[in-house]
Amino acid sequence: MKRVTYSMGMTADGFVVGPDGRFDWGAPDAEEFRASIDEVRGVDVHLLGRRLHETMVYWEDPVQAATWGDAEREWAALWNALPKVVFSRTLTSVDASNTRLATGTLREEVERLRAEPGDGEIAIGGATLAAAAAGLGLIDEYRVRVSPVLVGGGIPFFAMAERRVDLELLGSRTFQTGAVALHYLVRRPASARG
Repeated sequence: MKRVTYSMGMTADGFVVGPDGRFDWGAPDAEEFRASIDEVRGVDVHLLGRRLHETMVYWEDPVQAATWGDAEREWAALWNALPKVVFSRTLTSVDASNTRLATGTLREEVERLRAEPGDGEIAIGGATLAAAAAGLGLIDEYRVRVSPVLVGGGIPFFAMAERRVDLELLGSRTFQTGAVALHYLVRRPASARG
């Protein structure tokens, strides 16, 4: 069965976006960017919230592309070819490569995508969408890149619901920048396993 993964960068105090709406502190260096390229190769489909979708349209901008190096062009080719599903209460259409609006609930979309052939991941991006997926018990793995900065508030990486989720560390990596990538598997209670 396809795994649902949530992968984003966060600050050391747990935020994906600071209180000022900025996330420039999370810009990866070449080593971290290469790790992101390698990670996206294992994804079959990416689920995004509206804000992340609007941010990621950058990778289809020919004006921006003129300034990219080899790694950025490689990322853009992978990202633009990747099927994407956007969850939004305000958008009525999307104009981006291989992208569609969700037609069902988050649970319905994930169940439908899990049933499709292939063994690649169903990646979730965007803290709000990931919080909804976590609340529904849909996330199988968390991939966190912790940047060495404190911002004091903003949008948290993890949903702030009163519930316990036990995690098993699958791997970690420290980058030259001081950022640390952590890869966790969600430990399901025996009664919830198939």
